[in-house]
Amino acid sequence: MRLCYSVVTTGLLCLSLTACGDDELGSGTESDGGSASAGTDTDTGGTDTDAATGTDTDAATGTESDGGTDSGGTDTDGEPVIPYDGDPLPEADVGEWIWVDFPEARCRDGSSTGIGVRYGLENKLMIFFQGGGACFNTLSCQLNPQNYDEGNFGGWKDGGGRSGILDPENPDNPVGEWSVIYVPYCTGDVHAGDRPDANLSGVPGTQQFVGYRNVDHFLNRVVPTFWEAEHVLVTGVSAGGFGAALNYDRMTESFLKSEVTLIDDSGPPMADPYLAPCLQQQWRDAWNLDMTLPQDCADCFNADGGGIINLASFLGDKHSDEVMALISSEEDGTIRSFFGFGNNDCSALIPNMDAATFKEGLYDLRDNG
Repeated sequence: MRLCYSVVTTGLLCLSLTACGDDELGSGTESDGGSASAGTDTDTGGTDTDAATGTDTDAATGTESDGGTDSGGTDTDGEPVIPYDGDPLPEADVGEWIWVDFPEARCRDGSSTGIGVRYGLENKLMIFFQGGGACFNTLSCQLNPQNYDEGNFGGWKDGGGRSGILDPENPDNPVGEWSVIYVPYCTGDVHAGDRPDANLSGVPGTQQFVGYRNVDHFLNRVVPTFWEAEHVLVTGVSAGGFGAALNYDRMTESFLKSEVTLIDDSGPPMADPYLAPCLQQQWRDAWNLDMTLPQDCADCFNADGGGIINLASFLGDKHSDEVMALISSEEDGTIRSFFGFGNNDCSALIPNMDAATFKEGLYDLRDNG
């Protein structure tokens, strides 16, 4: 496995965690425009183009996530077998966002949610995880959205849904002509929880930490729609960056015919001296992370609650033929505030990790992760 790292002069730390490919991310051939035909092997139909957690009063459920199927294998001819059998997503005009309801997918408050879909010209797909904090104690839950529906999506799609990496009209955007799946964030568990009907001390109401289950529901239709995609980019920002990394292993096992790339934007893991094991244990307990972390990552389950950083090296070793990268500001104030809940053995009154410690943790990840 070849590691490559670079520090950008703008104060962003970019870490490429696995082998660096020679092809550019946006390379590929274009197809004709028109209406995307979901679920078929046409060029348009298969094309594609904020975080942390805490203590609770209930024990983790210990149950596995429902929905979907086991990871696929190969048939008697050696061809990959599709691991999901849901209905393909509905057709839509290329370049136009549509909302697809998933009644079985749940937000933190128990309401249903769905995904945004935009078909592109290239036979490539981007799966983008939305960010937005986390819910693991009284303070953090107050700042974290607990629902997301078509109305929220309608207010976003023509603004944020057409900016940055999601801008289809920017000629410099390497994924501008890819299809996009937009995964909203309303479960408070960095898209990685498998703990329904949870109770947290100091947080009113029953919480549905089912982000990981939701992704399984989404994949049951997304994978059949984009089974022939040449390239799948898994990405997200902040909580969505953590979610992209925590769901990456299952993405590689879902899109068996595709190159699968990870870009984690502002969701950095850190070694235990920087990210307190007591805080990691709070996240495990609140969201049942021990059921959703890859079970074959033996070093991800330390007795004191630490070890989540070892997911990075695990993914790098297991998927050494893929490209993975982390982008982070050296002094990310949002992530520092969440990591700061681990100060003073998780008893900090004002949670904040100082900028120097955060930067040191990032460079430790670069050099030793």
